[in-house]
Amino acid sequence: MRGLLALSRVIDRINALIGQNVSWLILVAVLVSAGNAIVRKAFDMSSNAWLELQWYLFGTVFMLAAAYALQRNDHVRIDILAGRFTKRTRDWIDLFGHVVFLVPFASLIVWLCVPWFLRSFTSGEHSSNVGGLIIWPAKLMALLGFSLLLLQAISEIVKRIAVIRGLIDDPLLEAHDPAELAAGGESMPHD
Repeated sequence: MRGLLALSRVIDRINALIGQNVSWLILVAVLVSAGNAIVRKAFDMSSNAWLELQWYLFGTVFMLAAAYALQRNDHVRIDILAGRFTKRTRDWIDLFGHVVFLVPFASLIVWLCVPWFLRSFTSGEHSSNVGGLIIWPAKLMALLGFSLLLLQAISEIVKRIAVIRGLIDDPLLEAHDPAELAAGGESMPHD
């Protein structure tokens, strides 16, 4: 188990580094959007390439930060139900969900994305919009995003098993505000 926990820490560090740094692309997307809007209003000109670049940037942030959101427990969940269960029951539900749903789904998407990306890359596929961008970078981000999500799911499975066995303290609790924990809000993410 020690080796798996070491692997989990490496995966966590990689996804934290990517997740924390990719957020800067939101600023770039906003600047591109603002610049495109100013040019469109001031000069009555627009560019499909600039619009597509905005989509690519936002999609990149969404795809590459998904694994980090899972790691920090900032993903969407149904707290109305989960809040009623004990911590141990929630750990078992998370473990079950990761093993039965997340790993198979992310694995399938990665498997399907590889040929999808390779066909686009080798053919030099371009957008069908006039002046549009090449498409393979967006498809690469989908492949990378789901690959990182799959790795993070494996890391979360290892950590949930270790927490359930009592081998480690719950790393999710470390990311939360102690005041929330004292008030019984242990499932609430820290801002």
